[in-house]
Amino acid sequence: MLFSDIDLLTEQGVVRPHQWVGVRDGMIAYVGDAAPAPEEAAAFGEVYDGCGKLLMPALYNAHAHSPMTLLRGFAENLPLQRWLEEKCFPFEARMTAEDCYWGTVLACAEMARYGVVSFSDMYYASEERCRAVLEAGMKANMCEGLVAFEEKPYAEYPICAQMEALVRDWHGAGDGRIHIDYNIHSEYLSTEPVCRDILDIVRGTDLRLHIHLSETEKEVRECRERHGGLSPVAYFDRIGIFDVPVTAAHCVWVDEADLDILEARGVFVANNPASNMKLGSGFAPIPEMLRRGMNVCLGSDGMASNNNHNLFHDLYLQALIYKGANLDPTAVTPQQALTAATRTGALSQGRADCGVVAEGMRADLCVLDTTGPQWCPAPDPVYNIVYAGDGSDVVLTMCDGQVIYRDGTWPTIDLEQAKTECAARTARIIAEL
Repeated sequence: MLFSDIDLLTEQGVVRPHQWVGVRDGMIAYVGDAAPAPEEAAAFGEVYDGCGKLLMPALYNAHAHSPMTLLRGFAENLPLQRWLEEKCFPFEARMTAEDCYWGTVLACAEMARYGVVSFSDMYYASEERCRAVLEAGMKANMCEGLVAFEEKPYAEYPICAQMEALVRDWHGAGDGRIHIDYNIHSEYLSTEPVCRDILDIVRGTDLRLHIHLSETEKEVRECRERHGGLSPVAYFDRIGIFDVPVTAAHCVWVDEADLDILEARGVFVANNPASNMKLGSGFAPIPEMLRRGMNVCLGSDGMASNNNHNLFHDLYLQALIYKGANLDPTAVTPQQALTAATRTGALSQGRADCGVVAEGMRADLCVLDTTGPQWCPAPDPVYNIVYAGDGSDVVLTMCDGQVIYRDGTWPTIDLEQAKTECAARTARIIAEL
């Protein structure tokens, strides 16, 4: 495809008008302020009219639980522990692998609709989730959720063999679209021997870790009681968990000493502003993290604590809420929020050739329709993207050069079947409770 005469969001966070971008063999092969030579232009195939459109990197969701689309609207107005124990855990105990497959299909459709091409997913039935992602033409970093209470080695848990099979059969599948990550759900749902065993497996490989970290005040307080005053961050650091690449979701209740550790270890912090507010968990200190130059990315979390995969909503919150919470209108800039949702999100997944519109990068792109009233006037369109735009403005989403959403259609997903399946499965599970 050759995007012609289209406005382009650059890596520097500015919008450059009247650009030409050529995609071939899944890669961005041309970026310029004029059309390529006629013979080169012909090799790109379809010419996409960019009039009234803005081209930007697609979004990368750094923390999700995709099958939880089945729990959308089910667990509401509860604090986190009651939300988990009274609603989520009983529902999830009745979910089958096929339920997880269809929940992931619907999540893929929703994310593609709103410009997301890749997500870091923590759940169960990973084989079925991988299959759904590949069929949708998308990317994902998949990890099988680990809950470990028994004082025994990781090798004695069934998930150990399951993870070995996942890495063997799925890591790098789909021309690298699937990555398998290891998982430690949290300090409170794991044991130190298991954490050390997982660290030994991941260290020295190209694998990564995905964890929940310091999400609530209660979590931090109880961790300090269990581990001689150590916070979850300090506890994991003592074990050595941050010696390998880690994406840590939430990081709401962290102090200066915690931030020193996370900064020094290069941890990717997946902020989930909508979920953190909806569950009453609080506000991660994102402005201070950004001031320190830390790796801040953006996640939706699951649909039981957010209700939608429209990452543009989370992008808006990322740029806005810290201004009010910190009484500082400069706390987070739109450019910083966009970087979190694009380039840093891609890097958190180990995808160094993604997240930027530049020659030689993978063609993960989305196109926004900028003809709506909220886009006018636009003296600096970056502010319109973040504060006025929305995922509903997305008219095309492309993953590795393949169109996965365009003008109300999903070339790779039967949306109506996914909706029917998910509605029926949710009704079945609720009836069983």
